Amino acid sequence: MNKKYKLILKIAGIILIIILGALFFKEYAVKAHSPEETVVYQDESLELEVFYNRPSKKEREIFGGLVPYGEVWRTGANEATTFLTNEELLVDGSVLKAGKYTLWTIPMEDSWKVIFNSQMYPWGIDLDGKAYRDPQFDVLILEAPTLKLKDTLEQFSIYFEKYNELVFLKIAWDTTKIEVPIKTKKEAQSALLLSN
Repeated sequence: MNKKYKLILKIAGIILIIILGALFFKEYAVKAHSPEETVVYQDESLELEVFYNRPSKKEREIFGGLVPYGEVWRTGANEATTFLTNEELLVDGSVLKAGKYTLWTIPMEDSWKVIFNSQMYPWGIDLDGKAYRDPQFDVLILEAPTLKLKDTLEQFSIYFEKYNELVFLKIAWDTTKIEVPIKTKKEAQSALLLSN
């Protein structure tokens, strides 16, 4: 083989090793501190799924500090948090069609805005550190009151809990929690028919 081609192959091999090493380092360094989590809720035909990354408190002031009040937050770390539903829902009384959404929040002291956005984004923030969300693709915005946790929650958490006829999407970290009530649209219509 020609010396020129051997040199090109060596350079290509070195570049490939550098790229793979950088990707591995990025994955390890970023994900080790804020691991990925997928939360699934299933009940009869309903399937809900949230994918997010879980940063830790690490003795930091979270809301009003690390996560500023009044600014759009990617609701976790790393990639934008996603919310998937296989059925049309009533989220706090407003219709959300079946599909996949990015989930954004605007934390405030007494309440949070919760935003379902129809676009998927390459990451949770842009190069300037601002949320990647494009507001023109917001399909639902609602406001939920903040609740005080009695114990500090070290790692950011999103989970589902069912009470009676409602499923609650719960978002909690540090000493703050919000709850978003969810009901399938068909369950709401059935209940309305039964009450008439």
